[in-house]
Amino acid sequence: MRPEEFAKLVIENHVKGRAKPELPEKLTGVEVGRAGAFVSLKTGDGGLRGCIGTILATRDSVIEEILHNAVSSASKDPRFPPVEEHELNDLRYSVDILHPPERVKSLDELDPKVYGIVVSSETGRQALLLPDLEGLDTIEKQVAACMRKAGIALEEKISVQRFKVDRYSREL
Repeated sequence: MRPEEFAKLVIENHVKGRAKPELPEKLTGVEVGRAGAFVSLKTGDGGLRGCIGTILATRDSVIEEILHNAVSSASKDPRFPPVEEHELNDLRYSVDILHPPERVKSLDELDPKVYGIVVSSETGRQALLLPDLEGLDTIEKQVAACMRKAGIALEEKISVQRFKVDRYSREL
């Protein structure tokens, strides 16, 4: 089973009030045991419907990370109401498994198509953006969007980390 197929199964069971599925021993194409992971839900027309994840591993396995974040993306994303059963046939699922973040010394080390970013301020505000997001095709746009997301003013001093992802997504 592929990661996005597992996320779909988890979410469908959750929304329909069924028990969580048994954890598979392995997910197709996933070679890492523990990692941060994001589960993203999009509507048939490509609009975001939910996205929750973790930068670093918080569970015993990446499979448990995906399970927990799949339920959260469907029910706890504060930007959206919980997913309802009538929406399930229209959803598209994507799972991003994160490589460990690394601090950058210069914004020139970024590429919004290749790297996601974590922007942090000295006041403790922080936000993350996954790589290769529509409309964020320059370093400047990616950093500015991440700062807005975190509520960081343009004049504040920031630190930036970059990370790669293994993305699992397809029409289901």
